[in-house]
Amino acid sequence: MGIKVFKPTSPGRRGMTGATFEEITKKKPEKSLLAPLRKKGGRNNQGRITVRHRGGGAKRRLRVIDFKRDKIGVVAEVIAIEYDPNRSARIALLEYSDGEKRYILAPLGLTVGSSVISADDAEIRSGNAMPVRRIPVGIMIHNVELYPGKGAQAVRTAGSAAQVVAREDRYTTIRMPSGEIRKILNQCRVTIGQVGNVEHQSIVIGKAGRKRQMGWRPTVRGSAMTPRDHPHGGGEGRAPRGMPPKTPWGKPALGPRTRGKKRSDRLIVKRRK
Repeated sequence: MGIKVFKPTSPGRRGMTGATFEEITKKKPEKSLLAPLRKKGGRNNQGRITVRHRGGGAKRRLRVIDFKRDKIGVVAEVIAIEYDPNRSARIALLEYSDGEKRYILAPLGLTVGSSVISADDAEIRSGNAMPVRRIPVGIMIHNVELYPGKGAQAVRTAGSAAQVVAREDRYTTIRMPSGEIRKILNQCRVTIGQVGNVEHQSIVIGKAGRKRQMGWRPTVRGSAMTPRDHPHGGGEGRAPRGMPPKTPWGKPALGPRTRGKKRSDRLIVKRRK
């Protein structure tokens, strides 16, 4: 993927960059792998906003991605690399030898015509999936399962990759993209290689309207609000906070840990940097 720079025909265009999409080989998605995607505007099943600054955006349809890679031992050919509006990574359309089609995240270096397989004895090659116990130390992986059989939950964003660093007893130790070192069970399935579309993080959005098309609504500073709306609000002119930073609900915003106790905490060897 390349990055294109727009001509500064307006203030919003100045500095704006975008993807060239040169790796995309098919424009229309596979109809059988589409599902409806209804917008929620950050609201839960009671209609209350639980995630702020969400709403609007361009209409999308969900591409059903195979995160489990549970079609064991059947060889598949990559027949297309496609754009997915719901994620930063590109997706690859696979056609298995029995005729079934599925989408997977497109790893770096995967091209049309490549063969991939999900098997315990698969070759160590980009796009192949297998239990993490079968992968040599030092190999880069993505699409990581945290619970065997649940499907990949970690290392799925564009350009990301984890690394196998050690193995002992029932667990394999991996280094996550954040720098966190954690253990996962040996049965957890992972995919070899790094997620493609590496230059995604270099894209400059450029203007507010482009962010609105992505479904993000404006964020208002607490200091611009009234005291009844935010702890930082009020005062004549620009006023200092006069307190440690707080959320709109009065909770400390910097420093204190907000993560609750989880059973998986015992599997974290080293916290992220």
